[in-house]
Amino acid sequence: MKTDELTEEKLSKLKALAVLSSDALSSVAYGTEQILLVLITVGAAALWYSIPISFAVLGLLTVLILSYRQTIYAYPTGGGAYIVAKDNLGTSVGLVAGGSLLVDYILTVAVSSSAGTDAITSAFPTFHEHRVMIALLMILTLTILNLRGITESATILMYPVYLFVFAVFLLIIGGGYQWMTGNVHAQAPAYGVAVPGITLFLLLKAFSSGCSALTGVEAVSNAIPNFRDPAPRNAARTLIMMGVILGIMFIGISLLAYVYGIAPKADETVVSQIASAVFGRGIIY
Repeated sequence: MKTDELTEEKLSKLKALAVLSSDALSSVAYGTEQILLVLITVGAAALWYSIPISFAVLGLLTVLILSYRQTIYAYPTGGGAYIVAKDNLGTSVGLVAGGSLLVDYILTVAVSSSAGTDAITSAFPTFHEHRVMIALLMILTLTILNLRGITESATILMYPVYLFVFAVFLLIIGGGYQWMTGNVHAQAPAYGVAVPGITLFLLLKAFSSGCSALTGVEAVSNAIPNFRDPAPRNAARTLIMMGVILGIMFIGISLLAYVYGIAPKADETVVSQIASAVFGRGIIY
């Protein structure tokens, strides 16, 4: 790309939040579900543990956001895991951090496309047998969009990203309103009751699985040069906005899953089950 074209590729906070936070924000679609998948192996009565585990994940998210905010100002040219680890812990550790990010990028594509496909097939069960083709089409579409440049891809992708955020907040508000007005008739597991078979190892496994909701948090600090000036300040503000939105959505989904007594299913996502319980299968769903 020509040097005089680089300025045009700089991102505003609104576009940066969409293109750089899409990975992190979309993880709420499967973060809570991963916790429930571990707990359900003991029984439905153990699903109440998802609440304290979710708050533990939220605490870790807060630490990560504050840490990456410091990194942004300390490394204004790009505070990725490689350069931070290399400068503070040595080249070998930096290479491990960089290599883990490369693996993470590949797994992110695999997990995100699979989660998106699960969401589509939950809404339209007739597409279930075509889920592999749907996932491949998603990857191909995103690849083509990103080849058009940062600004153009951000302009296009910001609409589905913000629509997703709006839909999740609408779901949380709608579900919370029904719960507060006593219109939730599902039987939630008793909270705080000890469940036989629960071990510390199982709880730690559920916590680590729930940390999948934290994927992509580092994207903002990796892309500081892509922000408009003053880049560090704009990146830091975008990071904080992402953390707040992600935290609210993740905790909201976890609370609704508990209140509505949602258990993971093989053919329908947890978010889809919550949406069905809150809105039915109408147009809002």
